[in-house]
Amino acid sequence: MSELSQLPLIDQQPRPTVTDQIFTEIYRQVLTLELLPGTKMSEIDVAKAMGVSRQPVRDAFYRLSKMGFLLIRPQRATTVSLISPRAVFQARFIRSALEKETARIAALKFKQDDLRALKALIDAQDAAIIEADKTKFHQLDDLFHREICVRSGLEFAWELIYENKGHMDRVRILSLEFALREAWDDHVQIFNAIAAQEPDQASEAMQTHMARILGQIDRIRAAHITLFEEEV
Repeated sequence: MSELSQLPLIDQQPRPTVTDQIFTEIYRQVLTLELLPGTKMSEIDVAKAMGVSRQPVRDAFYRLSKMGFLLIRPQRATTVSLISPRAVFQARFIRSALEKETARIAALKFKQDDLRALKALIDAQDAAIIEADKTKFHQLDDLFHREICVRSGLEFAWELIYENKGHMDRVRILSLEFALREAWDDHVQIFNAIAAQEPDQASEAMQTHMARILGQIDRIRAAHITLFEEEV
């Protein structure tokens, strides 16, 4: 028997590294404001809490700093970055440009199964509003936008959106203190346009939805001034 025939099969399923797992959890907590802007972070404390060595924590911190979510200052405390209105506007611009087109394509391509899946998410969002569960609504909000991309055959677009939406997410979380129903109403308008196979209307409804943050950010900043960078 050939020696090569005795080689084991390789499990080709990608597995997250320790650094990936640390990064994902801290990133989640930063975006959901479980870790508020200005919070001090310590490699030693995180390593101890997560039962890992300092190196993967250092690597995760570096990745987060490159994305603008951690401020690393040698010989001083590492902190969660304050919310940058400029970064929020940039993230919104990218999302709006991509999602207007995904909504347009969804209106042309969605079948009944796709519409039923999207309607189920809207109904679940309505239930989350009744329960005043902002965390659940935010999760369902992300799923709603993701499903429009993925079911349109544009999963790559969602990957780009996901990579760029983080700075907008922190403000979106704060907006849900007063704008849950408004966000849901926007989703209904987007859904109705897609279901009616009206691509221009779907794109316009998505653009209106993405522009909401521009009218909300001053109110949010006034209520949470310590979480934001000072105007330059």
